[in-house]
Amino acid sequence: MADAGPWLAAQARHVHMLAEAAREVGRLEASLNALSLPEAEGARQRLALVEVEAMLWAQGLVLKREEIGRDLLNARAGSDPEAMRLARWAVRRLEGQGSLTNLPAFLGLHHREASGPPSSNIALRLQGHAFDAAAGAFISAVEGWKELHPLARGPALLAVWRMAELSPAGNVVEPAVWSARHMAVGAEALHFVPLGQPGRRIWTGHGPAEDRLAAHLAALSAGAQEARAVIMRVSDWAGRAMAATAWIKGDNAAKVVEALTARPLLSAMEAETMAGISRPTAERMLNRLTDLGLVREVTGHRRFRLWTISA
Repeated sequence: MADAGPWLAAQARHVHMLAEAAREVGRLEASLNALSLPEAEGARQRLALVEVEAMLWAQGLVLKREEIGRDLLNARAGSDPEAMRLARWAVRRLEGQGSLTNLPAFLGLHHREASGPPSSNIALRLQGHAFDAAAGAFISAVEGWKELHPLARGPALLAVWRMAELSPAGNVVEPAVWSARHMAVGAEALHFVPLGQPGRRIWTGHGPAEDRLAAHLAALSAGAQEARAVIMRVSDWAGRAMAATAWIKGDNAAKVVEALTARPLLSAMEAETMAGISRPTAERMLNRLTDLGLVREVTGHRRFRLWTISA
């Protein structure tokens, strides 16, 4: 496996960038901790969709976050089923499913369930004992790099993952998801550390350790800032929505607004359950919010419609 020496030397030279990245990630986690439990869960779901969209683009797969969210709610879009399968797997892993130390289970190799990576990749990756040996060597390398800060390990571990051939050639998403989860180990509110759009050139990067680490740390800072901006936009929207619906009698509008902040996409059925109101009332309130320009319907269907905030 790769020598940790160049990465440790690069970390020493970029200690100020590492401190800046750690500060931004800390601010992001503080923003999540300040939210209510439903709001924090909604924020993590939104960030996961943003992250997977960026990862897929880095792999050359164009799927918008709303398409991925619709698929997760069984409101299927007419997208590449194999790409959507990978997206579904990635979102669930970023939400916390799967042990980082059990790579076969993490990658869904024991049971080819609907949440696993694309089936077309099965024949292209290492099999059986060869995979187990590569996975063991990778985990050993991770455990042996304790001197490298968790936030600085990202590009190094991506390089080691590729060297171990744990994923088929060209697969960007699998190692990127594992790395994002690994960087968040020990965090309370974060299930993964987001890079967002700045991560697209990091996940596929090559070159000297010093250059790659500098680019990675810069992307970490930018990604955390972007993620925090997502949270702030939803919070600002909620304030505007509450003010815009204050004239509506009762508290049903406020309950639906709260439900919308807790879900990237919301159906009338979920609004009914979360707000504790009837289905007709939920649909009527969602339509009112649409007329006010506060939400938009994303499916274009007459049945099983989904709404999202217009932030």
